[in-house]
This record gives sequence, C-alpha cells and structure tokens, in this order.
Amino acid sequence: MNYDSGDTAWVLASAALVLFMTPGLALFYGGMVRRKNVLAMLMQNFGVMAVVSLVWVWVTYSLAFGPDWGGAGLIGTLHFAGLGHIHQAVPGYTGARAQTIPPVAFVIFQMMFAIITPALLTGSGADRMKFGTFLAFVVTWSVLVYAPITHWVFSPEGWLAKRGAEDFAGGTVVELNAGMAGAALALVAGRRRGWPRTLMRPHNIPLTMLGGGILWFGWFGFNAGSALSARGAGVAFVNTNTAMAAALLAWIAVEKVRTGKPTTLGAVSGAIAGAVAITPACGFVDTLGATVIGVLAGAVAAVAVSLKFRLGLDDSLDVLAIHGVAGLLGTLLVGFFGTAAALGRNGLFYGGGAALLGNQALAVLCVGVYSFAVTTGIAYAIRRTVGLRVSDEVETAGLDLGLHEESAYDFEASTGGRSTGGGSLR
Repeated sequence: MNYDSGDTAWVLASAALVLFMTPGLALFYGGMVRRKNVLAMLMQNFGVMAVVSLVWVWVTYSLAFGPDWGGAGLIGTLHFAGLGHIHQAVPGYTGARAQTIPPVAFVIFQMMFAIITPALLTGSGADRMKFGTFLAFVVTWSVLVYAPITHWVFSPEGWLAKRGAEDFAGGTVVELNAGMAGAALALVAGRRRGWPRTLMRPHNIPLTMLGGGILWFGWFGFNAGSALSARGAGVAFVNTNTAMAAALLAWIAVEKVRTGKPTTLGAVSGAIAGAVAITPACGFVDTLGATVIGVLAGAVAAVAVSLKFRLGLDDSLDVLAIHGVAGLLGTLLVGFFGTAAALGRNGLFYGGGAALLGNQALAVLCVGVYSFAVTTGIAYAIRRTVGLRVSDEVETAGLDLGLHEESAYDFEASTGGRSTGGGSLR
C-alpha cells in the first residue's frame, strides 16, 4: 500500500503534540490544587501516561478499532492485541475514507487520546485519591468505558458512526465521556474534607496559565491532527484557534458582569472550554460556526461551574462543567452549524434538516449515560474493596508528603535539611 509521507509526518507530529498536552494538563491542574497536593496531581498524570500506553498497545486499541465483534457496532475483537497484524488496514477505512498513513501511525495518534481522556479525571478526584488504586481504576475504565465508546463513535464500524453521528476529534469520546465519568468518580469518592465550607483556592495561578498555554498549543495537534491528513488539517486548525479566542473573551465578559472583575483563571478556563466545544465540530463548521460555538461555550461553562455547589458534587477542578457541558454543547451545535462547505454534512442552519441534530443528540445521550453508569460501578467496586481515598490524616497533611514523601516547594522539609545528592528521600 502506498502511504503519503506528508500525511504521515503530520500525524506523527500531531501525536507528539497531543502527548505534550498531558504534562500540560498536569501543570494546569497542579496550579489549581493546594500546594500540599501539587506533586500528587503531577504524579497521577504521569502515571496515566505509563499505564494507558501499555494497556493501549496490548488490549484497548484492538477493542476500539479492531474488526467489529458480532456485527452490532458495540466493540472490536482482539485481532490487533499486542499490535498483532499491525500492517493490516484499520477496519472500515475504505473508499473515500481510506487512510494515507501506516496503521502504526494511527495507533500512535489514537494512543494519545486514550491517555489524556482518563488524565482529565484527575481533576475530579483531586486532593483525595490514592495513587495506586487510581491507576487500577484507569486501567479498568480504559477497557470497559473508553474502548467501547471509541468503537461506537470513532471506528467506521461503530454503531453511532454508522448512524451518521459526527465527532471530528472527540467531543463525545474524550470530552463528554470524561465529564460524566469525572462526575461519577467525584460522587463515589465523596467530598474533600471541609468542602464546601473551607475555601480551597488555587495555589499557583501562573503554573495553571503555563499549563493552559501548553494545552492551547497541543490542541492544534488534537484537532487538526484528527484530519489524518496534512491537506485536510487547515480548517480544523483555524477553527480551533477561533473558538478558543472567542470563548476566552466570553468567559471573562460573564465574570465582568457577575463580579465586576475578569480573572486570569477565568481567561484560561474559557480558552479550554472553547477548545472542548470546538473539538467535535472543528472540521465540520465554518468560521461563523466556530466563533458562535466559542462564545456560547465560554459563557455557558462560566455559569456551569456553579453547578457543583448546587448539586453538592465536589468535582474539584470542574471537569463536568468545562469538559462535560462544553463537550455536550459542541457536539449538539454540529447539528446546527455543520456545513458541507467544510468536511461534514449540512446542519439545521445550512438546509440539512434535523437528521444530523438527531444523531448528535443520540450520541450525547448514549455516551453520557453509559459513561456515568459504568464509571459509577467501577469506582464503587474499588471503593468497597481496596478503597479510593487516602486516610483523613494523609488528606489533612497533604498527598505529596503522605503518598510520595516529597514537597514541591519546601525542599528543606522534604530532604531533612540536607542534600540528597539525587538519591532517595528519607
């Protein structure tokens, strides 16, 4: 088979950009937790990078993109387990959809999505999760939740893909999935000690801004790379930047109206909300659609962050509001603003009727319900067996010292007043 060297180079470069997003997410979240838990947040994200990388090549890639099992479009087989038969074409990518990149490049690119999706859940259970059991949760969740949903939506053999649901880069598979799973995890894990009575401010906003900048940079690979072609990446690239810019301004405008002051945390949160909302739509809408989606995402997510207080749900870093709500919004808006002038089908506002909107709503409903229900079951099973949370003593003292015997800033305390020479801390 002949492959396009330019497309292959673009997809591999995009995969590197998407992988870089997970350390960026670690910094983004790390600045928002209290200083006693920042290393635990970084450690969880890097741990996810390790365990998902292994699970992906051995099991979940095959379940997500392998030949459909039973013909129902629900899950793939283990045909590609351990990257066996790796030179065979990815099932379903035929005709006009035939890939111009080697299958292993596709494996690598999709692996980065499989990594960052459960990494988002570190924000929901922040400040209270055990490290080891969280990684066990991630492995189980990747197999039982991420792989089936990916097959439904991203694989051409999946049942939602066959119905015509459109998701260019992961509005359902990554964003809505993570938002609903994060809400379930936070619900089962329970509230942090003192929440909501105790004010738990971010400890390092510049760190969060740095992480947000890395995410903005990496999102071009996330969205434009999903074209799987250098030639088809431009529309997704410019729409991503347009929506993020519009959402940033919309979020701080809402803050200005509500409190009189725009905040730096609001600005970076708005940009991320815009990126989330445009993710399912970036290749399917024009500049007008991208701008409107960005504005609505920034404004709606800015209001949605208060939902956790109304619901009594300690979703520590607002994964449900920013990823769940904005992902849902962007997925549905494809049904309104999708246009054949881009890479998709015409939505309601472009003379396409309500069929596309109906498929988008069905995808939102099924992915959201499945993710929340199965995640709840996994988290509850772990809580009842080995436990999800650290002890009250460790939570009070901080996860950094309690779990990892390190401190992000107080080097004197973490080394016992002496240099470790790079060796183990005591």
